[in-house]
Amino acid sequence: MSLYPTRDECLAILRNEGCEPEVIDHCIAVETFAVNIARHCTSDPALIVQVSRGALLHDIGRGRTHGILHAIEGADICRSRGLDETLALIVERHIGAGLTLEEALALGLPERDYIPRTLAERIIAQADNLIGDKDRATVRMPLSEAVGRARADGLETLADRMKKLHEELSQMCGIDIDKIE
Repeated sequence: MSLYPTRDECLAILRNEGCEPEVIDHCIAVETFAVNIARHCTSDPALIVQVSRGALLHDIGRGRTHGILHAIEGADICRSRGLDETLALIVERHIGAGLTLEEALALGLPERDYIPRTLAERIIAQADNLIGDKDRATVRMPLSEAVGRARADGLETLADRMKKLHEELSQMCGIDIDKIE
């Protein structure tokens, strides 16, 4: 296997790491949306592949835990499998719209910041924000619904970050991400 696994290899890795079919379906839904966003932002085929593979693997840690630590577990899995560090960082930084060092420490995460930095990291984090969870794991929602859910849960900072990330990516893509299929 190369440092960037094929799409089929990613799906096999998810299964081998114990991800439930619902998690895999969610990862596929995030991949579809993230790749469509990437295609609006760039014509770079390498970046589109990176987005595809990172989106497929973003929740790999859910084979071990469904808590916030799934991002750390997932990044560890990627590293232990010898996958490219860019994929490990995508997995590690996808939670919400990112977490600052202070927020990470308050949540009991290892001491670092989890703000998505690269274009691929930002696209995948936002695609994940806009694809539902639990019983709606593959349902796409508009930004207003995702922000409303975050606010209803008392997560004002997350809601603000999602809005900012959405605006940033929409400007880069030249289209409101809510309009991308």
